[in-house]
Amino acid sequence: MEIGVIGLGKMGFNLALNMIDNGVTVRGYDISESAKANSVDTGILFYDDLDGLIGELAQKVFWVMLPSGEITENMLDTLLEKLPAGAIVIEGGNSNYKDSIRRGASFEEKGIAYLDVGTSGGTSGARNKACLMIGGDSSAYEQLRSLFEKIAGVDGHLYAGKSGSGHFLKMVHNGIEYGMMQAIGEGFHILEESDFDFDLEKVSHVWNHGSVIRSWLMELTEALFSESPKLEEYSGVVAASGEGQWTVESALELNVAAPVIALSVMLRSISQQEDVFANKVLAGLRNQFGGHGFVKK
Repeated sequence: MEIGVIGLGKMGFNLALNMIDNGVTVRGYDISESAKANSVDTGILFYDDLDGLIGELAQKVFWVMLPSGEITENMLDTLLEKLPAGAIVIEGGNSNYKDSIRRGASFEEKGIAYLDVGTSGGTSGARNKACLMIGGDSSAYEQLRSLFEKIAGVDGHLYAGKSGSGHFLKMVHNGIEYGMMQAIGEGFHILEESDFDFDLEKVSHVWNHGSVIRSWLMELTEALFSESPKLEEYSGVVAASGEGQWTVESALELNVAAPVIALSVMLRSISQQEDVFANKVLAGLRNQFGGHGFVKK
């Protein structure tokens, strides 16, 4: 099996290495010189010319792993123009599910299969066992089922249904993540402000052994406090990539109450002005699982 990976940033690069480990031939495309340098001696066959990649790829299967928004939109428009009928395009970024529904219809009109794949697990998941939520062309999914099983495992991927369903699942997943991270941040803020001299690394360690709230997020919390016991270098400004807001908007459209997620989204907006310990925990956790940058004090 061979596949073209378009976008060799943090997630795309690690997914490509995951594929190579599992016997997949990866032809990668990126315009970045740093991506080209990172690809040396990795097994990735690097291209800095998209037409060259398309021409070389016998199996026209492309995994697009670019930032959501205009960059992804432009690339998909280009592929829609250049690819022949029978090709398969996988879009694994954090796109809005409504865009994925529209794109799926456009690709279908040209006879190109389109899969919207929500990808979770951060960079470590991409490198080892990602969590994949897959929507779109069912025959294309069946054709690529072995690929998904290789990079995510049998239990680490789900074909969810029609176009948009994969990115809708990832959107709600990230909305839940917002609420969970907010609760963790607030809890450790309470501990930090208390009269007790808690070692927050040890607290997060014990909470991750047998407690109700044990989780990967708690593991990352322990790692965070191990690296920075007082989070001095974090400003408490917490970025939001959009999925939390989209989740709240969908909840309103569906007349579903989602107060925890809604409030967590609002608090991220407030964090742009306020510098509190809870937000430092959130900023640190985002850096831990996704390599997201943070504002230094």
